[in-house]
Amino acid sequence: MKKVLHRAASRGHADHGWLKSYHSFSFANYFDPERIQFGALRVLNDDQVLGGQGFGKHPHQNMEIVSIPLSGALAHKDSMGSVKVIETGDVQIMSAGTGVFHSEFNHHAEKTVNFLQIWILPQKQNVQPRYEQQFFAQAERQNQWQTLVSPEGKGVWINQEAWFSRVDLDLDQEISYSPHNPTHGMYLFVLEGKIKLAEEELQKRDGLGLWEVGEIKLKATEAAEILLIEVPMLNLTT
Repeated sequence: MKKVLHRAASRGHADHGWLKSYHSFSFANYFDPERIQFGALRVLNDDQVLGGQGFGKHPHQNMEIVSIPLSGALAHKDSMGSVKVIETGDVQIMSAGTGVFHSEFNHHAEKTVNFLQIWILPQKQNVQPRYEQQFFAQAERQNQWQTLVSPEGKGVWINQEAWFSRVDLDLDQEISYSPHNPTHGMYLFVLEGKIKLAEEELQKRDGLGLWEVGEIKLKATEAAEILLIEVPMLNLTT
């Protein structure tokens, strides 16, 4: 088993007033050559946007972009004609493919929105851009894995051999996970609480990447919420 540990406090940080963002991997003005990506996982940003503020229209190309609101809601518009509100509990994916413009603003005038912005390197380049979002009930991930994103029709579809799974664990609950492909890696991100995994104690916003490993087992040492991202272990030259 190989592993890489990213403590919450070690993440890159940007404070633009209207936007506070924490970067698990190199992004914008934050660059760490040791933290470019984890396999096909290229960006994991933990963003807080003030009421009425947001990201104006900007382009993307050949990237799978997943947005997961943790609190609040996002207003989304794009050049494909999608005009959507992404609520807490929703998962949105935008396959940028050959190119797309979009904007994302806090849907509320007063309330801060906190969401995860995650970029996955695509399996196929220059595909037709597409948009999808889906609601996932919290009750369906209590002490069991809930598939949010997959290439096989469970959750929202992604143009990559990647799976996003989420679980809410009660205190002292244990759960295991086996990758769909033994060559894949798994990146676990603690949303809330504390867990023990691979001889590491992880707490809120810590990330742990594991690869060259089969089944993993984790235990909640405090009620916890976890996001697991399984990806091919690509490199930047792939």
